[in-house]
Amino acid sequence: MTQVTGATALVIVPTFNERDNLPVLVDALMQHPNVSLLVVDDASPDGTGDVADALARQHPGRIEVMHRTGRRGLGRSYIDGIRRAIERPVDVICQMDADLSHDPRQLPALIAGTAHADVVLGSRYVPGGGIVNWPKRRRLLSRFANLYIRLVTRLRARDCTSGYRCWRRATLASLPLDDFASDGYSFLVEMLYVAQGLGARITEVPITFVERRQGESKLSSGVLLESALTPWRLVATKAKRGS
Repeated sequence: MTQVTGATALVIVPTFNERDNLPVLVDALMQHPNVSLLVVDDASPDGTGDVADALARQHPGRIEVMHRTGRRGLGRSYIDGIRRAIERPVDVICQMDADLSHDPRQLPALIAGTAHADVVLGSRYVPGGGIVNWPKRRRLLSRFANLYIRLVTRLRARDCTSGYRCWRRATLASLPLDDFASDGYSFLVEMLYVAQGLGARITEVPITFVERRQGESKLSSGVLLESALTPWRLVATKAKRGS
């Protein structure tokens, strides 16, 4: 396995009902000696938080668990996790899903990319990237969503919705988290849009995305609606501030 060298990295992993997947993910992440983990559990009713606590005891000093009790949602979890992560003395802060769709073996390539960029996206839609176990309809929906987002927002990245990404800590700390309004997966788009507006250098490295093996997808009609409206809200908000 390729080892992470040089930069130290903290990976933020939001969880909700991922008790079966989390130990597998942790075992793989702990193979990288310069990587630590912040699990942000959203009061999972299946006991994921307890599993995370047990894993933290097995890896003292490398795993931290945040138990959230407020408003649920991916965006809220990430904001709380980011606030804590940027206080840690690490070079790079990464985002990953807990459902094993993001391969920890590809993490070193993303971290290495921060040597020349402020944000590195694990991309399904650059040469070498790919998707496993998605039906054709889901592939088309994802490609259309990214094209739609890019046309509306003028984001230059090809995979704007990727949840596998690494940031230079200073770049992530510069984001105005109090101003973020998105909550679901569109929070990822808002982060990227704001970062590009602040002049962040954004690059992409290829990853192979694998559909979740266990548990249920968090994708819902509400999430899809928010994702459709968010690009227009971002552009409108920027125009209003500039007027």
